[in-house]
Amino acid sequence: MFFQFNRYSSILLIFFVHALVYAFLLFRKGAVNESRSDKWLAVFLLLCVLYISPWMLGFAGWYDTQPYRDLLFYIPFQQLYFIGPVIFFYIQALLNPAFRFTRKSLVHLVPGLVYLAWSLAVVITDQVVLDDYYFLAEGEDPDFETWYQLTGVASMLCYLVASLRYYQLFRTFIVQVTSNADNFVFRWIRNFLLAFLVMLVIRIVFFVAGFFTDLDYWSTWWYYLVFAIIFYYIAITGYANSIESGISFATRLVHYKPVFLLNVPDTGSEGEAAPPDTGLVPRLPDLLIGFETGTPASAQVAPATAELKGRIADLLAGEQVFRNPELSLAVLARKLNSNISMVSKAVNQGFGMNFNDLVNKHRIDAVIAALDAGGHKTQTLLGIAYDAGFNSKATFNRAFKKATGKSPKDYLAGAA
Repeated sequence: MFFQFNRYSSILLIFFVHALVYAFLLFRKGAVNESRSDKWLAVFLLLCVLYISPWMLGFAGWYDTQPYRDLLFYIPFQQLYFIGPVIFFYIQALLNPAFRFTRKSLVHLVPGLVYLAWSLAVVITDQVVLDDYYFLAEGEDPDFETWYQLTGVASMLCYLVASLRYYQLFRTFIVQVTSNADNFVFRWIRNFLLAFLVMLVIRIVFFVAGFFTDLDYWSTWWYYLVFAIIFYYIAITGYANSIESGISFATRLVHYKPVFLLNVPDTGSEGEAAPPDTGLVPRLPDLLIGFETGTPASAQVAPATAELKGRIADLLAGEQVFRNPELSLAVLARKLNSNISMVSKAVNQGFGMNFNDLVNKHRIDAVIAALDAGGHKTQTLLGIAYDAGFNSKATFNRAFKKATGKSPKDYLAGAA
């Protein structure tokens, strides 16, 4: 195959090949582990590889040599309308194991499919019907037409916003149903979306700069180099960060509430398997949770909610269920023979805080009581934290400082 090696084409070729390797590895990993998110990330990398191909092949001499010139003109390498939806699907697959690509999902791909159909029509008209350059009579690659680049960037920006919104809803939702929400922060998603935002910002900067100065191919090459470096970072880091959430849910991006909780993988209070369905454990019709910020604890609440609040307080203070590191809203609801919706409402309105903060408050109180009793003289701080229900040092340190304004060591130093 014809390819002129120079520093411009060769550098992009390195990223091209490496991205293909990572895409293959992610597809394989996704197939072995049945991980949908890995497969979607692999598709994203393939789209990135296609995106830089015209510039890499252009500097390799393809635009100056036939039939390679026609290949670049008639094959739509830059699939701008697919990149945004694929990113959105990737975020959903990471955060929500209930996510499935369905017929409704095809709506997101309609613009990209229309562009593909139009590209196919151009090929048939020029190469088969007319056997002449009709659509491409001006000798310019349609991938770089202004209207396509502008609408493509706009599409990616819209899906970036949608992905951020989905992540925000997940972060708000997770503190309502788990007592170890820090384990579900998924900082990789934040970093991934930030990297994608940088991609878009740089593209916009170069696009705007083109109106004020004449950017030649060599100047624009630097944009594609930065783009390649960013997707290479995404490939490496994404391959190492493919842990998916275990909590399924459904939500609508344009509504702040409600969230429909589909499944909370939980165990009993001591880690035993969940009991069979007896009608007391909430099932799908009952698992409706609204995102409420929580009313002040002193505010007037319904008698049923106040009664349930008292039972929750008894469980936390008496049985000390907070010491279960896997405690979730579903586990608590089971113990109370209530449903998740009612328990969530009692926690938010009765205690004026979300479930995660309520449980961690009791855990911190238990740690402080142990420290004041001299427990740190016979046991490590981490051991005391684990006994109180924390399951990681980082989570314990953050929760302790949030509650006391001090780190555990500073607290001990002040008490000495």
